[in-house]
Amino acid sequence: MPRSAPPTAVALALSTHPGPTVAVTLVTAVLGIGAGLDAGRIALVTLAVLANQVSVGLSNDWIDARRDAAVGRLDKPIARGWISAATVRTASAVTVVIAMLLTLPLGWGATLVHVVFIASAWSYNLWLKRTPFSVLPFVVSFGLLPALVTLSGVPPLPAAWWALAAGALLGVAAHFANVLPDLADDRATGIAGLPHRLGRRTTGAVIAGSLAAAAALVVLAPGAPGVLQGVGLALGLGLAAVCAVLATTRPPTRLLFQLIMAAALLDVALLALAGERVLLR
Repeated sequence: MPRSAPPTAVALALSTHPGPTVAVTLVTAVLGIGAGLDAGRIALVTLAVLANQVSVGLSNDWIDARRDAAVGRLDKPIARGWISAATVRTASAVTVVIAMLLTLPLGWGATLVHVVFIASAWSYNLWLKRTPFSVLPFVVSFGLLPALVTLSGVPPLPAAWWALAAGALLGVAAHFANVLPDLADDRATGIAGLPHRLGRRTTGAVIAGSLAAAAALVVLAPGAPGVLQGVGLALGLGLAAVCAVLATTRPPTRLLFQLIMAAALLDVALLALAGERVLLR
């Protein structure tokens, strides 16, 4: 291991893709609060999704270890020689089991949805990221997140169709936004998912359109929006428009990614504001 390598625990944490992992975990907690879950169930479903996302991030790094090394990915601990692929693989297997165990007390419905959520996410890392169907796991997993939260309640209830659709649209935006900065490196190592086939400008347009559609669904589908929801919708559409311009007229930058994340978080906040309207009664 190189002399400058951080401790193994730090390298392992960096291999979890901490940014997206923390973001999805926080989204789960916010949705749990909005759906009216009690504190214990919010904690359980949030920790389950945290373990879920840790396992997905770790699996991504050990599966892609050779490819990341080939293109010199300095943001990947395995590629830098800080930690072995075997260690990361073992940790990913352990955390996926923990994720399932944490969901069991929430009931069979939540557990079943969580199994599908994780299987879908792992399918991306194992195979689908190289195919025209690369967006499918994001549609499935993000689309199921509202259902995972609502089925964790007492009594367990299904999520409204528009909440599932909004989650799926945010998944589309997340996939395209995540791939956008790495299109060239991915092509060089044989990755040809849907964004790679569509190109940078179309990818940017898909991101913006998905964010705008998600905001419109969350605000307009449940019924007449209030003032706060109306302001949120206007902000969401404005951010989506700015993202579209930036993504289609210039190379990807940190600012673009930050704006995309801001728009996605705004959509999540609007979904949480819907409160128990995300439940079908």
